This record gives sequence, structure tokens and C-alpha cells, in this order.
Amino acid sequence: MKIGQITFTRFIAAMAIVISHFNKDLFLYRIDYISNLFLRANVGVSYFFILSGFIMIVAYGQKNKIDYLEFYKNRFARIYPLYVLGLLLYFITRYHLFDGYKVLLYGLGIQSWIPGEAMILNFPGWSISVEFFFYLLFPVLYNYFYSKKNKAIWIFAIVIWMVTQVFSNWYPTLGIYKGPHTQSHEFLYYFPIWHVNEFLIGNLAGLYFIKNFRQKKYDLHILLLFLLVMVSLMFVPLFYHNGLMALLFVPVIILISSNSGWLTKLFSQKPLEYLGEISYAVYITHIPILYLLREFLRVQHYSFDIDTVFVIYIIVMLICSAIFYQCIEKPMRNILRKINFKRNEY
Repeated sequence: MKIGQITFTRFIAAMAIVISHFNKDLFLYRIDYISNLFLRANVGVSYFFILSGFIMIVAYGQKNKIDYLEFYKNRFARIYPLYVLGLLLYFITRYHLFDGYKVLLYGLGIQSWIPGEAMILNFPGWSISVEFFFYLLFPVLYNYFYSKKNKAIWIFAIVIWMVTQVFSNWYPTLGIYKGPHTQSHEFLYYFPIWHVNEFLIGNLAGLYFIKNFRQKKYDLHILLLFLLVMVSLMFVPLFYHNGLMALLFVPVIILISSNSGWLTKLFSQKPLEYLGEISYAVYITHIPILYLLREFLRVQHYSFDIDTVFVIYIIVMLICSAIFYQCIEKPMRNILRKINFKRNEY
């Protein structure tokens, strides 16, 4: 099952994160309440994690069993080439920060497991480190729970989600939490265990969707939920980072995937779907591209106001992301997926 209309939403989430990482002097941060949307836009990573869990089930939901090696090969082919490219681009302007230990952590995708190291080098890679953990778990979950329709996983996922929400709101009140840019902060925000609930909830949403799928016009419902998401981020001071927004993101994902109205027709337009396809390149390379652009403007002695730089940056980043998608992500994915693992036969 291919759900074209959901692809564009990945681009929306990616762009929200891109803006959140740009200079806080940008005009969007000078608008009351609107600024809160982008100050909390890291919640877009939660959307990625939930959507990842959902898409995994939609992609594999008709199988009786998942082949472990085949699954890991396909996930590696999909994620790793651009993950490495982001690191190489980063070192063009940050070569003086080269550190063998950090490169090893990043290369193995384990940086998020070590508080204090989660944001090393090309720091958006922390979420890919978490995704690697999800991919490690998924075939086990599918083969032993989802394919066997074991209801225990539903109870487990809900309990994990509730425990995570309690912990995430309780931990900052403890004296051991030292605030942003500390090990305690990275433990709360980036440690993979606190994001497992998002992937599991996404899996359950996928199971529900497959079982109850029926197309209907949900345009109004989607718009209202989208408005509720924005209002929540603008006005409600809660801890959204570790899965709380699943309460809104799951209905949004299911309704968009089931919708047959004009929003689906719009989101399924080829240009918008293509933006969704390049969203991973946007996400994993946007920081190195920002650093490269800043260095280029500095060397060329160009002087623009911050808003003009932002427009230039978005154009350059989208062009580069499309090139990376066409010339690296797709070809490398196709090459790596053709590799066959030969097994001994007796």
C-alpha cells in the first residue's frame, strides 16, 4: 500500500525543524505566539518517529514474517548514504572539529545512547541514531507480536507511553536536571528509550489503519486537527518532545491517509509529493548546507540582512537536497538493495 498524500507532510515537519535551527533573529521569531511554533518545532522529530512506525506497518503489514537480513539491508540502503554525506559536508567547514571517537560514535549511529555526545558533529543525526534502534527492534516486534496479532503489545505500548509522559514532566523538576546543553538535558531529550513509545504508537496506528481503512472526505477534520496542533504549540506550555503530541499526530496521520477529499488531491500533486521524497535529504543536510552558505557569504564579503539570507538558504538547500536525492540517495539505495546475502544450504 502506497499513501502518496502522507509523503508531503514529512516535508512540512522537516521545514519546521529547518526554521527552528536558523538564526533566532529571523522575522518569524519577531511575531508573538508564531515564534512559539518554531521554538517548539523540534516536535517535528516526534512526528517523524510516529510516522516511521506507521509506515513500517503499512509497508510490511501483509507479510507473515519479515526476513531480518533483508529488512536491515533495505533500511541501511535507505538511510545510511545520506547520513554519511551529512557528516562529510559538515567537515568541509568544521574540519578542525574532527575527532576519531566522535566519528566512530556517529558512524555506528550510537551517539544518542551517550548523554553528552548525542549532538556531536552533524547534530540532526541524533534522531537517525534513534531510528537505527527502531529498525533493530521492528522485525522482532513484527514477527513475534504484530504478525501473530498478539494484543499484549497494545497494553505494553500504552504503558510505555504513559510512563514516558510522567517521567518527561517529572525529571525537569529534579535537582539533577541542569538545563539546556548539559548531559541531563540530552538524557531527557535524545535518549532513545524515551522515544520508543512514539514508534510503538505509530505501529499501533498502522495496525488500526490497515484493519479499518476506508476512504472518506476528512478535509475539515484534518484542518481542525492541524489548527489544534498549532494552537497547542503556540499557547500551551507542555513538554511535547517525547511523544505527548501522539494524541494529535496519530489522528492526523490516519485521517490524511484515509482522506479522499481535496487535501489528498493537493498533497498528491507530483511537485508536493517530490518535496516529501527529498525531505530526508533536507533534514540530514540542512545544517552543513547552512554552514557552507554562511562561509561562502563571508568569503565573498556579501552582506545581507538575516531575512534575505534565509530566503537564499531555503532556495540553495532545496536545490541541494533534490540533487542529493537524485544523485546519491536513489542510486545508492538501488545499488545496495541489489546485494544478496547468500546463505548456506544443507
